[in-house]
This record gives sequence, C-alpha cells and structure tokens, in this order.
Amino acid sequence: MSDTKKYQSYNLEIIVNKKLKHSYIHIKSNKDVIVKTPYASRAFVDTFLEEKSAWIEKQLQKIDKLQVVSKEELYSKEFIKSRVLYFSNLMQLEFTKLKFRKMKSRWGSCNSKKEITLNSELMRVEQHLIDYVVVHELAHIKHMNHSKIFHQLVEDFLPYSKEFRKELKKIRLV
Repeated sequence: MSDTKKYQSYNLEIIVNKKLKHSYIHIKSNKDVIVKTPYASRAFVDTFLEEKSAWIEKQLQKIDKLQVVSKEELYSKEFIKSRVLYFSNLMQLEFTKLKFRKMKSRWGSCNSKKEITLNSELMRVEQHLIDYVVVHELAHIKHMNHSKIFHQLVEDFLPYSKEFRKELKKIRLV
C-alpha cells in the first residue's frame, strides 16, 4: 500500500509493507520524503517523522548544498580510459577489466577480480575529480578496504585527494 501526502512543504510518500521489520526514511534528491514501514497507522508515521525531524532537516540541508553537474560532457570515455591506463602504469597496478555504467550513488567500484567499474557520469566532472576516482579505484586493487594505508596510497599519487573527495561528495548525480 502506498499513500502520498505532504510533510511540511515536501511531498511525503508512505509505503506500508508488512514484511518489513523496521521503518525507514529516504529523502530523494528532489526533496520528496519517503517512509517505508510495516505499520499502517498514520499516528505511528506522524510520531516517527517527529522523532526523526532533526535528521530529516539535516538531510534536506545537505541536498540544498549539493552542486548539480551540467548535462554537458566535458570528457569522453576514451579520455577516461587513457587516465586509467596512465595511473595504472604509474601506480604499477594492473586491472583485468574496465567498464562504464550509470550509477546512482557511486563514482566507481573495484571488485576482487580487479575489475573496475566507473560511473559514466564522470564524463561530466572536472579532470582532477576523474583522476581521484581512477586512483581511488586502482588503489583497491592493492587494498580492498578504506584503511589508513589505502588512503596513504591514494595520497601518494594525488596529494590533494582529501579535498577532491570532499568536492565529489558535494556533487549531485541527476
């Protein structure tokens, strides 16, 4: 069962699913608030929203601060592939496969088979951010975690990687 209402000035969608064990709140990039819950009671949902109001407000403020990247592509897949090859040689780390696909919440990933997948939206960001994602994913070939030595490896090849990471977090994927 799904029900759409208003929460403050935002659209509120309530999805009741008896199979759920807990209630969840999701804020979409357009600021729609979605509540998934096993309880059909509107009183429960209102109380739940009230308890989580500070968290909801914080998430809505984060969305306001996000920078939307333009629809214009700045770089081609071929250019990004060349950056992967460049840093792979520089870091002396070999990958087995390079793939591109549209991702909603990640810029890239690397699996234990040394396959790197990059978000096709990278073509719309500046080169230093592309380089950061490439170096980050290549570093996972050596360290499949986010430990201090992993971050040190990234920092060794991109001295401003911490700032680049913060910059990427401010970009909203549309």
